[in-house]
Amino acid sequence: MSPVLAGLLQLLALIAALALAHLPLGNHLARVYSSGTHRRVERWIYRGVGVDPDAEMRWPAYLRGVLVFSVAGVLFLYLLQRLQGVLPGSLGFASIDPDQAFNTAVSFVTNTNWQSYYGEQAMGHVVQTAGLAVQNFVSAAVGMAVAAALVRGFARSRTGELGNFWADLVRGVVRVLVPLAAVAAVVLVAGGVIQNFSGIHEVGQFVHGHGTGGSQEWNGGAVASQEAVKMLGTNGGGYFNANSAHPFENPTPFTNLFELFLMLLIPFSLPRAFGLMVGSVRQGYAILATMATIWAGFVALMMWTEFTHRGPALEIAGGAMEGKEVRFGIGGSSIFAVSTTLTSTGAVDSFHSSFTGLGGGITMLGMMLGEIAPGGVGSGLYGMLIMAVVAVFIAGLMVGRTPEYLGKKIGGREIKFAACSILITPALVLVLTAAAMALPTPGHSMTNSGAHGFSEVLYAYTSAANNNGSAFAGLDADTQWFNTTLGLAMLLGRFLPMVFVLALAGSLARQIPVPATAGTLRTEKPLFTGLLAGAVLIIAGLTYFPALALGPLAEGLAS
Repeated sequence: MSPVLAGLLQLLALIAALALAHLPLGNHLARVYSSGTHRRVERWIYRGVGVDPDAEMRWPAYLRGVLVFSVAGVLFLYLLQRLQGVLPGSLGFASIDPDQAFNTAVSFVTNTNWQSYYGEQAMGHVVQTAGLAVQNFVSAAVGMAVAAALVRGFARSRTGELGNFWADLVRGVVRVLVPLAAVAAVVLVAGGVIQNFSGIHEVGQFVHGHGTGGSQEWNGGAVASQEAVKMLGTNGGGYFNANSAHPFENPTPFTNLFELFLMLLIPFSLPRAFGLMVGSVRQGYAILATMATIWAGFVALMMWTEFTHRGPALEIAGGAMEGKEVRFGIGGSSIFAVSTTLTSTGAVDSFHSSFTGLGGGITMLGMMLGEIAPGGVGSGLYGMLIMAVVAVFIAGLMVGRTPEYLGKKIGGREIKFAACSILITPALVLVLTAAAMALPTPGHSMTNSGAHGFSEVLYAYTSAANNNGSAFAGLDADTQWFNTTLGLAMLLGRFLPMVFVLALAGSLARQIPVPATAGTLRTEKPLFTGLLAGAVLIIAGLTYFPALALGPLAEGLAS
């Protein structure tokens, strides 16, 4: 079978699996965030935390819940790392240095999972399971909660109430993430992913060129359970430094395809829940069509540039195989790279820095769009809805009519909230990249010069500010400068947009719905899908094109 055909078959199998899961999971998500009842285990959690899950919240109270919970998570995870040296199950690893502990705590709480350390050489079992794996669940649930609040802003009227953050958080974990992750972990174990609490052990003897022997040591871990929620919650932090290219995390083409399915499952199902909650399934299909069109277009571009890149070695190999696993091939690695950067997952099964110049640029552009096609768990939906608000505003300007979306007027207040949400991450990426390139100390971390070296730094800040977590590699990010600045980019890139998303939700919820007329833009039609996709690509392209021209575009055109 040719590599191209193998890649296309993997793509078709993935699309079919996602299509089969779309309706049942989308319906379940809508029921979860519309439910007025509480399960027994949920009531126990509410009593333990001391909150009333039935108390409705306006957007400032909802935001306070998000921030208080997240700050508590950062402090707990920071202390857990700083105390690792005296904890049981540490595997003899020392406590984590303050700057790296800060970076890692922020990274996992913000659903970024950027890792400036070698997982198997730094984190013991307690930190991995009680710290990092727990945050994989709750950080994803926070994103879904904020998305649910924004959807209620569109669905409700004459009230500023957006639901209850604590109820949304707990339901997301108990009713969605835990059941799905449990099933996924069993499938991964059956596929060969390890699941244990073994210590460090020798895995074999090796003979070097001059006859001297050597050995290699690996530690085990609860990998399958963490891998399941890592992909399902679009987290991305790997148990091992090689992430999903490591055979303990991703041993076969089947597990690679299954992890791709988990990565895209909830983000592609949330538009169905959105349509049901606002009372128009067709509106959900319009959002889904936009996400799917962009994702499919990026996959096609990536497979084209990786399969057809010119050069004797590449032509003999059938494409650009450098940095890619022979287990997955160019097709599987291309789909994975696009999916992990168009969501906020950041897991990798190949070396993005070794992609062709244009291929590396495609991974960066996927993050620069705001990771909304389909985006992270929750964050992708609310990011795309923010872009929908901007798109209807643009359409209103073109026809001279007050823009409306789902019966809500998009006035000056609403468009300011949307614009601020969109502009935060580009500002963080471009300012911090410029600072790193201008100062001498950060520049010492670059192992490459020229366009590729610039791409390493640009990719790092793009990944952090957009809460992705993948790395272009070749950059020594375990320094005080990068640990601190990337940590700040992750914090601000996660929570500042949430401020404006929730403020927009509160503003929309207070409005009185406007009845549709003959002049109302039909936002469930293919015309709007095209307008929305165009707005996404043009806004991101205009913002980032100069930076891309200095890095991946320059490298790609020169090769």
